[in-house]
Amino acid sequence: MSITIQVPTSDAMHALGRKVAATMRGGEVILLSGPLGAGKTTFAQGFGQGLNIHEPIVSPTFTIARELNGQFADGTPAHLIHVDAYRLGSNNYAPGQASIDRLLDELESIGLDEELEDPDQHTIILMEWGEQMAAALADERLEIHIDRPNNTSTTDSDEPSADGERIVTITPVGARYAHYNLKEPHNA
Repeated sequence: MSITIQVPTSDAMHALGRKVAATMRGGEVILLSGPLGAGKTTFAQGFGQGLNIHEPIVSPTFTIARELNGQFADGTPAHLIHVDAYRLGSNNYAPGQASIDRLLDELESIGLDEELEDPDQHTIILMEWGEQMAAALADERLEIHIDRPNNTSTTDSDEPSADGERIVTITPVGARYAHYNLKEPHNA
């Protein structure tokens, strides 16, 4: 069952990221989606704060993946792999080449294929732009989609801004997340 939350400010998006991080225990795959400027990186920054990560959380667009270390709420070590899959799985394949096979080849080339199949007990994978490959990557995952109502998506210059309400939908997928809620850590 999905959870839908109205998030009025970027501070509230940070707080939501921290709250979701507090429910993690390791071995999770989180797919973060939404249009450009929706607040994915803002959520990721709050998520990193919730894992007590002291390095800056920035969009890994040009590096594809960043690995950061912190701590879970209970003090055990946490290893965050923050992935930007925007350029992965593109449609620029050779004729006849299956997109899923190509995607898996790309993930293998950067060492993420095994992590996604079976994340280490201390690892969380937070993947931005991963929705197009969700079924191929992780049977069990937490899908978080951030959207902006049309009336708050732009400023006077029609450019996306940090201001304005977002609608966040959290969808648990698989038995691991069957009873997921934001109030208590889930059991792995």
